[in-house]
Amino acid sequence: MTADYAALKRGGFMRQKQKDNFSVRLKVIGGNLTADQLLTIAAVSGKYGKGCVHLTSRQGVEIPFIKLGDVESVKAELASGGVPVGVCGPRVRTVTACQGSAVCPSGCIETYRLASAISERYFGRELPHKFKFGVTGCANNCLKAEENDIGVKGGLSISWNKADCTLCGVCVKACRDGALELSGDEIKLDPEKCSYCGRCVKSCPAGAWTGEPAYLISFGGIFGNRMAFGKRVVPIVRDEDTLFRVADAAVDYFSEHARPSERFRAALDRTGWDGFERAVTEAYDG
Repeated sequence: MTADYAALKRGGFMRQKQKDNFSVRLKVIGGNLTADQLLTIAAVSGKYGKGCVHLTSRQGVEIPFIKLGDVESVKAELASGGVPVGVCGPRVRTVTACQGSAVCPSGCIETYRLASAISERYFGRELPHKFKFGVTGCANNCLKAEENDIGVKGGLSISWNKADCTLCGVCVKACRDGALELSGDEIKLDPEKCSYCGRCVKSCPAGAWTGEPAYLISFGGIFGNRMAFGKRVVPIVRDEDTLFRVADAAVDYFSEHARPSERFRAALDRTGWDGFERAVTEAYDG
């Protein structure tokens, strides 16, 4: 049987060291799988593999030891159980996410919903090299947003209502950044120190602090043979329309300026960040 290995890799089937054996990568958004999907994965692994799966470092699932002759049957049975196959190679990969505000008390944003929207918009898009999105729900940064080509970190855009404040000082103690100061009958906020973590909102017993979900976006993170933290080049983003305008600008910039097989960070470092910053700032401003 003649194999088109490039096509198989594009479709999520990665060659193993064992001849005519493949590890099939599944599409898992934000680390979420239903019980029925898990049953399908288990059944396919038992029938066509060796009854085991591999959990990847990016919340993915791979089924190893799939034989070349079974590839089409595996794809069909996975699809019938609602399990899409992932992608490999130079394209947008599976979007990772923590559990966010739907589950975690520290969460500031609905991470899975946002990860699903990002996946719907970008997943599988052909680019000069692989491209990764990661969504984390708060400043605790469980998903390590800055290690992704585009990282989204949840935060709260905060405001203080003096009329409701009892000046108890709980928010000042809760702030880990030293951004709040109790001065007379005022709580003073230093915007330069604020990380938008939302601890003031969550700790306030009087409801004097309120917060709206917002996004801190980093660009150009990379983790592997070369490591670098992503950089923030635009202010806090307060709505999804702006988030996607900025993300569109970043992905388009990569597509237009990177050389083949060049990672996003390498392209930014080579071409200089100034042009990229202008592009995403224009998108941010609308």
